[in-house]
Amino acid sequence: MAIEIFGPKDYAALRRAGRAAKETLEYVAARLAAGITTADIDDWVRADTARRGGTPSQLGYEGFPAAVCTSRNHVVCHGIPSPRERVQSGDILNVDVTTGVDGFHGDTSATFFIGEPSPEARHVVEAARRCRDAGIAAVRAGARLGDIGAAIEEQARREGCSVVRELGGHGIGRTMHADPHVPHFGRAGTGLRLRAGMVFTIEPMVNLGGPEVRFLDDGWTVVTADGSLSAQFEHTVLVTEDGCEILTA
Repeated sequence: MAIEIFGPKDYAALRRAGRAAKETLEYVAARLAAGITTADIDDWVRADTARRGGTPSQLGYEGFPAAVCTSRNHVVCHGIPSPRERVQSGDILNVDVTTGVDGFHGDTSATFFIGEPSPEARHVVEAARRCRDAGIAAVRAGARLGDIGAAIEEQARREGCSVVRELGGHGIGRTMHADPHVPHFGRAGTGLRLRAGMVFTIEPMVNLGGPEVRFLDDGWTVVTADGSLSAQFEHTVLVTEDGCEILTA
């Protein structure tokens, strides 16, 4: 496992990429409404990313056909935008944006309410946000990857939700996906020891029902096995001596 340790000379570029991804996600969020299609979101991401001098990192990655992932309701992640998929009032919708700028990448996602959510939808979305934040709070030089996963899993347990195990966060920087893999479950005090200068994503996928998932025949879309709602929030973080810097805040 070759994990890049970034130095201060890289921080400005990492921050630019993270900020670009964050601002594109905000641009999209302001336009979400019942009646749009997920293909509209893809169009907005392409246009806004270009305006910021970036490129959509996801487009063409291992054959992925779109510039953004759009995951509704029981879709856990990697939903492919489509002109045939129309967003409806009451949906929850995750939008996952990754932007490349000047050779570096930033990755962020959030789950949004379309109209008025059900109590169950509101709960799983707010739980997912708290799970991400619990994982981020465990990051600092000298901590271990297991500390992050344990914090996320414990938060999900308190919420009465489950955490998807088949997918996790990942290193990021000069490439969109790099080592280390960041599990969203685990045992505190185990796993890779974190060092200042590491950069990775924390992006727990939290289900209202069980943690099991299914992969659809399109090769990308992941859904809950039991059809329950799923939500996700993601930040890119830079490990520091006493915590972390959230590059996509």
